[in-house]
Amino acid sequence: MRLRLISVVVYHNYMLLFLFSNWVSILMSSIFTSVQLRNLLWATSKHDVYLMQNYSVMHWSSILRRSKEVLNVAKPIIPTLKRHGFLAQPVSRVQISTMTVKENLTVAGGFQGELICKNLSHPGVAFCGKITTDDNAITNAVDVYRNPIGSLRAITANNDSQVRVFDVESFSSLGCFKYDWSVNNASVSPDGKLLAVLGDSTECLIADANTGKVTGSLKGHLDYSFASAWHPDGRILATGNQDTTCRLWDIRNPSESIAVLKGRMGAIRALKFTSDGRFLAMAEPADFVHIFDSHSGYVQGQEIDLFGEIAGVSFSPDTEALFVGIADRTYGSLLEFIRKRHNSYLI
Repeated sequence: MRLRLISVVVYHNYMLLFLFSNWVSILMSSIFTSVQLRNLLWATSKHDVYLMQNYSVMHWSSILRRSKEVLNVAKPIIPTLKRHGFLAQPVSRVQISTMTVKENLTVAGGFQGELICKNLSHPGVAFCGKITTDDNAITNAVDVYRNPIGSLRAITANNDSQVRVFDVESFSSLGCFKYDWSVNNASVSPDGKLLAVLGDSTECLIADANTGKVTGSLKGHLDYSFASAWHPDGRILATGNQDTTCRLWDIRNPSESIAVLKGRMGAIRALKFTSDGRFLAMAEPADFVHIFDSHSGYVQGQEIDLFGEIAGVSFSPDTEALFVGIADRTYGSLLEFIRKRHNSYLI
């Protein structure tokens, strides 16, 4: 990677919340084949960002100003975990469709139903394999969370209409929940009890995270949904839809949305809250990222006008930085924005 400050960033805002800091020029996600999938970027600190670059998951360090390959999925991958009843199998030349980096784990899904898990502290890949053999098997979303008693879990949402839950230590299957339509996104509430299920339906479902049983539905969107995010307090759920809106729901009274946030041109493909719940980032497929201030009731915000398809957005855990990935063969890049505080810049 080399640094090139060639970006043109335009702000349309009610409030200037995050300021452009720098641009890292990369060949990001040149294997993209689906405009629906936009979770290929994760920040684990203000100085550490993980992202897709061709067939590699890369770690970019803003302190060292260089990148390092964490996972290569072009070569055959053989899992290191070998246990009785373990359903892992070698995979190769995986086209990554989605990924997450949490709890010192990198978990990635593929266009052919693959699932890969790597512990960042250990060599090799702990688990890999195809979790479905369905012809329409894209792994649309993956996440890592803790259940109510603190056990670490991985969850996948697939085009075969199923949500799968795995124990991260053994990668044994703990549940497979079947729904009536392709599942584009699934996310678990901060307390590990509720599961949001979104997909090729105008309705979004709320289910028991342990059993997958539907306990409620959210009605209001006009098209299919692709993204969701839970506020850290666990009471507010944000859902992003093809109808160019993000709706906010109070789970305690889900009969109607409490707010509708409008995009500029396209579907809402990615949603992220800051760890303190203050800001919500909302990304369209290309060109526009919106930031809303929850302290204003999501009325005040900022619109960032970029150039290129958006491969992912991620806040740093300390809430001080927002990273945006741009997927383009020529101008692929990682953009960093720094939170504005008291009219000063934080570097």
